[in-house]
Amino acid sequence: MNKRVIIQKTAKHVKERLLGEGSGHDWWHILRVWNNARTIGKKERADLFVVELAALLHDIADWKFHGGDETVGANLAKEWLKSLNVDSGIVNHVSDIIATSSFKGAGVKTKMKTLEGKALQDADRLDAIGAIGIGRTFAYGGFNKREMYNPETKIQMAKSFEEYKKAGQTTINHFYEKLLLLKGLMNTKAGKKIAQGRHKYMESFLKQFFAEWDGKK
Repeated sequence: MNKRVIIQKTAKHVKERLLGEGSGHDWWHILRVWNNARTIGKKERADLFVVELAALLHDIADWKFHGGDETVGANLAKEWLKSLNVDSGIVNHVSDIIATSSFKGAGVKTKMKTLEGKALQDADRLDAIGAIGIGRTFAYGGFNKREMYNPETKIQMAKSFEEYKKAGQTTINHFYEKLLLLKGLMNTKAGKKIAQGRHKYMESFLKQFFAEWDGKK
């Protein structure tokens, strides 16, 4: 089976699994990350086969929807790739990227080991900021019945993954606990460049949000 067929079969598999998901971790999120990852991967001269597989499979089973199990996604990705007889080295590379790519708290380092991992991580984080990131954040907050904002709820900067898992903060607090941190966590030149504009858009949104909240606009 050639690489392009493997990519096509993987895309079909993921689309069937995630299409219509309502928390912001749906097929269209995967598609955007896939596109961003290819763009970044090309510019950084990464192995695009690994980058594309990691992008397509990175949210096949997010820990947030599986009782906090951070291994389930990487394990399912590994099973799928093995079923397509993908080379074991590539299978392990992709599963390792998936296991270590997600944000796990402000105080937790999730530095990627390889260029392919950096490309995927940047692509995923780009979809968490800017206009789309704002939309996804509110979709996820509603999905989890979180308050939109509560001025009496303090911002919590998680120092561990376990602490981050348990945080039940408001949607607006999540901007400060994660989204506004992502610009400074980008790995690649391409990712950093795109993140600049998206970060500024979020700052503008929050300024308007709080002005409206206080009845000033």
